[in-house]
Amino acid sequence: MDDTQAQLRAQFPVLSTRAYLNTGTEGPMPQAAADAVSAQLTDALAEGRVGRPYFEKLLALRDLARAAYATALGADPAEVALTSSTTYGINTVLGGLRLEAGDEILTSDQEHPGVLVPLRRARIRSGVKVRVVPFARLPEAVTADTKLVVCSHVSWVGGEVMDTEALRASGVRVLLDGAQGLGAVPIDVHAMGVDFYAGSGQKWMCGPEGSGALYVRPDRLDDLEPPFPGYSTVAPGTPALDAGLAETTARLDDGVPAAVRSAWAVASAGVLERFGWERVHRLAADGADRLAQRLVERGLAVAPRGRSTLVSWKSSDPEAEVERLAAEGIIVRSIPSASLIRASVGAWTSADEIERLVALAGG
Repeated sequence: MDDTQAQLRAQFPVLSTRAYLNTGTEGPMPQAAADAVSAQLTDALAEGRVGRPYFEKLLALRDLARAAYATALGADPAEVALTSSTTYGINTVLGGLRLEAGDEILTSDQEHPGVLVPLRRARIRSGVKVRVVPFARLPEAVTADTKLVVCSHVSWVGGEVMDTEALRASGVRVLLDGAQGLGAVPIDVHAMGVDFYAGSGQKWMCGPEGSGALYVRPDRLDDLEPPFPGYSTVAPGTPALDAGLAETTARLDDGVPAAVRSAWAVASAGVLERFGWERVHRLAADGADRLAQRLVERGLAVAPRGRSTLVSWKSSDPEAEVERLAAEGIIVRSIPSASLIRASVGAWTSADEIERLVALAGG
């Protein structure tokens, strides 16, 4: 372990007691985030949550959180809405588009319920047709009837990465589930050419539950009628009942973000930004590649994957193996429906932790 990785690890107290390999569910909390939350609560307790100074601070934290997500997405802050989850972002797009009966939405066979349940509602509410195809074959399955593709950027099952260049070449509108992408792998939404990208805050951004972001390509913004209108939806300074929509993607915010949520998100993103996003992505992907290779060398069946932070392998009893590894201080998760164990490798994951997991996996 080099000094810079040791410095990053020192930001996460949980790493002193266990090998934390479950960021794909929820990321570790850095000390800086705990300090920021504590300071925010202390101020609110002592000063109250009233008056212009408090409200201005609330909005300033909101703007900082939006900017942090935009940096991780390779977007401009004006193109990013603050949400409560990846699923909220998926619902915002599906609920905001003017979908009609018979429109085809294409998705893959490796989607999380956070995609599938909103698609179910779209099918019931709008009468759209949902077609499911194998993840790796999704770009070639686009036809002239396809109105929208909704799929994962990185599969939550085993870490396969979608061929976004092929999707862009198809010319169809694309909504990506970035729950395992945002903060985990390099993202440049402009270069990718996607129309919509929904991500989580509590996973690879190491933020709080109930946080996330949605990117909308500027020329697609007016395609969405805000499905959950609120304070940020309309242009400020005008009568709300007759006001026009706000000019930026902030019109899709999930209300006024909580100060604690924003403070945590900003502090966590700051830790990762100071370490350097390029280094965060490279160390995590290198570690995941190493883990996958070592597991294969041990004779374990590793699920198909790409250059991502996730590694999954077959297990005869996934839940029991997760419990056994937890007893050894190694935190992973199971995907029982696929008979898989999944490890999430972060930039903070040491080579020693990887070797410990390899030695104990499948035992």
